[in-house]
Amino acid sequence: MSVDDDDDDDKELEEEASSDVPTSPNEVADRQSIVESAIPPDIRQKYELLSYRNAAIVLSHSRTEEFNELLNALRQFTISSDMIRKAGGNESDIPKLIAASLGPAGWHETVIQGDLIVRLKWREQTGTNKKGKAIFETKSKETKRERYLDGHKIDFVKGRVAFDMEWNSKDQTFDRDLYAFNAFFLSGVIDVGVLVTRGATLNPVLRQLGPALKKDGTPETKLTKGNRLYRMTHEKYGASTTWWGKLIYRLNAGRNGGCPVLAVGITPACISDWPKKAL
Repeated sequence: MSVDDDDDDDKELEEEASSDVPTSPNEVADRQSIVESAIPPDIRQKYELLSYRNAAIVLSHSRTEEFNELLNALRQFTISSDMIRKAGGNESDIPKLIAASLGPAGWHETVIQGDLIVRLKWREQTGTNKKGKAIFETKSKETKRERYLDGHKIDFVKGRVAFDMEWNSKDQTFDRDLYAFNAFFLSGVIDVGVLVTRGATLNPVLRQLGPALKKDGTPETKLTKGNRLYRMTHEKYGASTTWWGKLIYRLNAGRNGGCPVLAVGITPACISDWPKKAL
């Protein structure tokens, strides 16, 4: 069997795997009525939304300034079909659109570092009095674990809100993001996280966009069974990349720990040149 045949088999296995990925919330997610009460209608029409651990309530009631800035960034976020087709992965022009909105508003890439100080206290018998009764003295010991927290990074943090976007990375990137959210949360520096990725409703669109494009705009090709063929756009966005199903699977499993998380899925409504009748 040739390398090309192996690649085709791998793609078939990935497609089968993607069909098994749950894209719906389980019982740990917040009721959809909570999302509807906290998120404006225009945002709900443009994105897929799920809230975990009351993230939508925390944002809309406690962190209104940051929440409104995020809503404005999501409203402004618009992509084209050519942007989706072009090479670049998570470093494509698409994530940069969010950065262009949030950066000037004071959202910054932030790394958390911290030392862990542990104090042990105990009562130790140091002798007896004249009546033979034990005499105790309180003693203590302090140890310090330097850089106990080190290197956990979130792309955008402002106030007590964290925000990240994963367009087309390896799906394990979600584990890193959710772990970082929880590390910041447990350290008391954020109250909630927001994570944006490709929505499940975008998958059918990817199959209709035709050949993938190189950075110069020319079609990508591949060699399959000795034939030079176009590489289709949907092939760039496999089941093992960051998309709604891979995120919801992790949130359903509690990978966010105690940190409230609002999941946001990009839908065809974000594509400027996609026919409205197709939405």
